[in-house]
Amino acid sequence: MDFDAPIYTIKNAYLHFGARPLFSGLDLYLMKGNRYCLVGRNGSGKSTLLKVIAGQQEADKAEIFTQPGTVISYMAQEEDLSGFSSLRDVVLSGLEPSQKDEAYKADILIEKFGIAAQADPKTASGGERKKAALARALINDPDILLLDEPTNHMDISAIEQLEEILNKFTGALVVISHDKAFLKHVSDGIIWLDRGQTRMLNKGFEAFEEWQERVYEQEETERQRLNKKIEAETEWLHKGVTARRKRNQGRLHRLYDLRSERREQIKKTGSVDLNIDQSVIQTNLIIEAKNISKSFGERTIVSGFSLRLMRGNKIGIVGPNGVGKTTLIRLLTGRLPPDSGFVRQARNLQETYFDQNRAALDPKKTLKETLCPDGGDHVFVGTESRHVCSYLKDFLFSPTQANTPVSVLSGGEKNRLLLAKELAKPSNFLVLDEPTNDLDMDTLDLLQEALSAYKGTVLIVSHDRDFLDNTATSLLYMAGDGSVVEYVDSCTNMLAKIKEKELKTKPSVKPVEKKERPSRSAAPSSPWLSYKDKRLLELLPDEIAELEKQIAALESKLSNPDLYARSAAEFEQTAAALEKARVQLDEKETKWLELNLLAEEK
Repeated sequence: MDFDAPIYTIKNAYLHFGARPLFSGLDLYLMKGNRYCLVGRNGSGKSTLLKVIAGQQEADKAEIFTQPGTVISYMAQEEDLSGFSSLRDVVLSGLEPSQKDEAYKADILIEKFGIAAQADPKTASGGERKKAALARALINDPDILLLDEPTNHMDISAIEQLEEILNKFTGALVVISHDKAFLKHVSDGIIWLDRGQTRMLNKGFEAFEEWQERVYEQEETERQRLNKKIEAETEWLHKGVTARRKRNQGRLHRLYDLRSERREQIKKTGSVDLNIDQSVIQTNLIIEAKNISKSFGERTIVSGFSLRLMRGNKIGIVGPNGVGKTTLIRLLTGRLPPDSGFVRQARNLQETYFDQNRAALDPKKTLKETLCPDGGDHVFVGTESRHVCSYLKDFLFSPTQANTPVSVLSGGEKNRLLLAKELAKPSNFLVLDEPTNDLDMDTLDLLQEALSAYKGTVLIVSHDRDFLDNTATSLLYMAGDGSVVEYVDSCTNMLAKIKEKELKTKPSVKPVEKKERPSRSAAPSSPWLSYKDKRLLELLPDEIAELEKQIAALESKLSNPDLYARSAAEFEQTAAALEKARVQLDEKETKWLELNLLAEEK
């Protein structure tokens, strides 16, 4: 296809939701090589626009042209994987009936993403399901790839792998995501849906915040020049966004100061006695863990880990899915006892736990009743009394929404309301387990600002690199071997250091001798080989191929982090079967190479 000609065009598109326009007069041209991020507040119509491009929803009015032969792949935010017996079947379902001889592509993608191919979609983790859905969208080599929140539930290594795949993708890409670091790495254009209008910028996502602020400032200038009244909601939203952007620099400087303070705390820890009498806990010491270890069967989660968590520390916990980040939180908060070592907490600890499965909101109550359950129109934020409408403004709600029932809120608005409710509780210790999943960017900005102002101590589990860069004073990295290493740095710098360290240590690892494999497709014919050897030379390639498939399936099964927890016996049996298959493969390859060499020499 011609890279200079649009492969998809939509002109003058209109779509309304009731009386509210999601978009009107929308024009969009997609060419191969375009890499757009689609941004906007929750409810602005981002997912709907993807569905229109994918042909899964019709606009009220639109002129649409797609070049003949153009293949469009669409991955929804929540894919329906019911009806599939394994994740491999999910990936294969992305092929057309005429492509069934290309099933090998599924195995390539399964290996790339590290998908547990034989896992049941009903019991697979959110991250495994997401990777399978992504592989299904990629398997048919689409010309246009539409991805709705592809990084949800994925760990950092999987996200970086996806970035690498998308950066090599030659078709047109349109992606929705709240992960700012991800968008910065994969986009070179922005589509912004805002109050029914569509704006486009031919720059990557790193230019979005400055562009957004400039647009809002221009609108404010125009409003004043024309002396026109605009909606109160838009006015406070613009002022709020602009104010937040201008506070970012000061917030980052405070974060740098806190990181320096954490470095000093760690230095002091190395020169003082950690064996403080258990009846005496200094006010500044929130949690002390010394030489704690935790294992489940043969699997070690934490080994010999010590930590002094001081007041004001905001520590992120990072690592691949399944390494035990939530287990570490449970150990540090006293929900789970260690196998050895000890954990103690300050007596006056007031903990608030915040995650994606937070206490359900009552859909019949209004926003005001949710925040003021005892009546009145004021909410206590810590020890400060705030008018409920003023507090709601801080979380991007207009004053007119105070008496709106919770049931009519969008998913993002419910997340903001839950955030407002939880952060209003008096606390000096905040635990955030995957707080960024499904949160829109405005809510993420609010959460970052709230954490910056929060004077208590915070533990954060997250895969959102930008969020951690802007909130964490230090990071605990769990590699999956029981080690927990603290880095007083940004998440971006920490990951770069880990990769650099891995590259430096590679040469010191004993290299694996890789056997050169002549082509197995044609076995050399030699009159000097016995009939048995000739027959073996013909059969071995198929036997080797079958063993390689078995090994791939067993490795995929073992990569499922839930396997050991579900059945330790099955885990051990699978590991033993894998080791046996590897030994057999080595023996058969060695024999096959010997016979080939013998045939060639004779």
